[in-house]
Amino acid sequence: MSHQVQEPLRFVNPIATGFILLSLLVALGVGIAPNLDTRFVEIGEAIWPGYAAELRQDPVAPECDLEAERAKLAECPEGGAALAPAEGEDPFDGEDPFADPAPSPANDDPFEGEDPFADPAPAADEADPFADEDPFADEAPAATTVNCAAQRNFVQLCEERHTTYAATVERITPSLRAFRTFELAASDFALFPFAKHLLVLVVLLGALSTTAHRMHIALRNPENLTEHRVAQGGQLIAHLFWFGSCVADYQIQIASAAENQNPELSVMWALGFLALALVNVVQLVRTPTDLGEGSTEFVRLLMVVPLYVYMAVIGGLYFVLVEGHYSGQAVFLHKFTQIPNIYLGIGLYIWAGMMLSRTRLATLVFDVFAPFHLPPAILAWLVVVLAAIPTAYSGASGIFVIAAGAVIFERLRAVGASPRLALAATAMSGSLGVVLRPCLVVVLIAVLNNKVTTDELFGWGIYVFALTAVLSFIAFAWWSKERFEMPNLGRAIPEAGAAFRPLLPYLGLMIAIGLGYFVFFKMSVNEHTAPTILPAVLLGLLLYDRFAHAPAGGWQVKARETVWPALRSSTSESSHHVGALLMVMAGSVGLGGVIERAEVMALVPESFGSLFITMTVLVVVMVLVGMTMDALGAVVLVSVTIANVADANGIDPVHFWMVVLVGFELGYLTPPVSLNHLLARQVIGPESEVEHVDPKDSFWEANEHLLVPMGIMGTALLIVAYGPLFFY
Repeated sequence: MSHQVQEPLRFVNPIATGFILLSLLVALGVGIAPNLDTRFVEIGEAIWPGYAAELRQDPVAPECDLEAERAKLAECPEGGAALAPAEGEDPFDGEDPFADPAPSPANDDPFEGEDPFADPAPAADEADPFADEDPFADEAPAATTVNCAAQRNFVQLCEERHTTYAATVERITPSLRAFRTFELAASDFALFPFAKHLLVLVVLLGALSTTAHRMHIALRNPENLTEHRVAQGGQLIAHLFWFGSCVADYQIQIASAAENQNPELSVMWALGFLALALVNVVQLVRTPTDLGEGSTEFVRLLMVVPLYVYMAVIGGLYFVLVEGHYSGQAVFLHKFTQIPNIYLGIGLYIWAGMMLSRTRLATLVFDVFAPFHLPPAILAWLVVVLAAIPTAYSGASGIFVIAAGAVIFERLRAVGASPRLALAATAMSGSLGVVLRPCLVVVLIAVLNNKVTTDELFGWGIYVFALTAVLSFIAFAWWSKERFEMPNLGRAIPEAGAAFRPLLPYLGLMIAIGLGYFVFFKMSVNEHTAPTILPAVLLGLLLYDRFAHAPAGGWQVKARETVWPALRSSTSESSHHVGALLMVMAGSVGLGGVIERAEVMALVPESFGSLFITMTVLVVVMVLVGMTMDALGAVVLVSVTIANVADANGIDPVHFWMVVLVGFELGYLTPPVSLNHLLARQVIGPESEVEHVDPKDSFWEANEHLLVPMGIMGTALLIVAYGPLFFY
């Protein structure tokens, strides 16, 4: 849904696209590096035994001087008899070392006739024994005598150290040094300390591309110059708020006596927001040529302002006017970068989705179902259910909608689905899988809340998924305008099998890449590795698809005419969507901070006196949160605020979080925001504009693309929320 770009801004997209491609490749490398280094070490151990313990670093020469120690040993009498008794010799032979000394024969009592405690009288001619001498001075050290037994052991140990050192040095061959260089480079890269900087770069570069193309997520797209100016003016104010906050934060960090924590991030944010503000100024001065003059209603002017602008402006006004905390928004931008791998993973998922849209894979999958002649509504339901699996791996419904929404909408329209049906299925395609393993949102819930585990949440998530799948089938079957007729299976199954055969190379390549990751990197697909593995899988599928179906010619010709254009266009489109989605997520983190610091939840009573009243309040709050925030930021906010209210009122933690997840999904499908619908329109383009209806259409017919998904998830929420209360 790219808009025309002004001539002065044409350079923005290729630069942003190039740097984002590089950043995504670096993120892929960082994800693989720890496993790659482990694999390198295993290979080193197999070729050079003891590699990890002895050969990974150059050995340090022993500190002991072997020749000098041998010279010391040579000073000892032969065998060391003068200083140490010979082996087997008893130094006390013939006497009891503990017996009292025998008295002198001349005087049996040594103290006879004198007071043994009297001070001895000095001799008349005897000088003071302590004259000119400090009786408390340290005694002069006695001459050191070599302990021959210890010296003999030390010399032996020194010889062993020198022998080991010489043997280790001899084993470090040129080939080992070359291998070690690569292995240590992988080890250093695995400790990549600039993940936060990389995330900031991806967000800002994506935002530059999105702003230049006027593709930020809003309820409506500007259709005339008035709406354009309002949208650009709002963005300018938001960017200046963020810019000022980051400058204030940098000044505070520099002036602070405490150790600075990445002050350069504030500089990067500030420069990025300043660049975005300059783009807005250019857009205001040099207005687009694809928009005409015209007036509009006030409500529509509010709708063309991007969502993140409202979040940023609300946060800026609160921190400046209420708290006087000018660096407040920058503080929450730093919190946004505390989990860089998650947000970088979102960029990788979107990139994978854009590459998927450039392959024939989705078309081939739909061709398998074509022989059964399913009504479009039933096929739409099947798509929604099957999409739950990739949604679970992508981590959030909105991410999957951006990654695959365009493909789903296009293929459903191709089999005869109406625009509203295709749009509804596309928006819902990411809703059912958020409760399935290994969804990252559920993992984050378990990390932040010690009263629930992933096993408990995923265990109950299966039942919630089954419930929503059944409700979806009922709703889509009722919505269907075509009667379902049982196909001729004798003919449909062979045709479906024939349509499945072209999929085999794709499936084989997917399995081969997955096995390659497992064999070479010891990585299997899970919530932590999926952002790293899936883009590599889709890149492999894109290469195969373009080479296998390209016109005749050498591989250079095919790469130049088919592969590189597809890769470039998928990355360019990814940059738009990455910037649009991550700016909303950054804004939602700041908005969550405002809600937390303003202590909005303090207005909610600690106890409602009734489980049903408590649940009603929680349901309303969850839907409202889902309408305004992304899933990851919302989970953090709910964990530190609303979860305590539920616990204090006796709501089971697992039950509560199931309600939260379903409530979020209903919020993402509910106007006036309907984030999943906005994301679907973001990737589909003008074909998703279904507001222009026939005046004869009823309210239901005009809004069925909104009402059916809301009815499905709303019914599921009521059952999930109130059903278990009867068993408390």
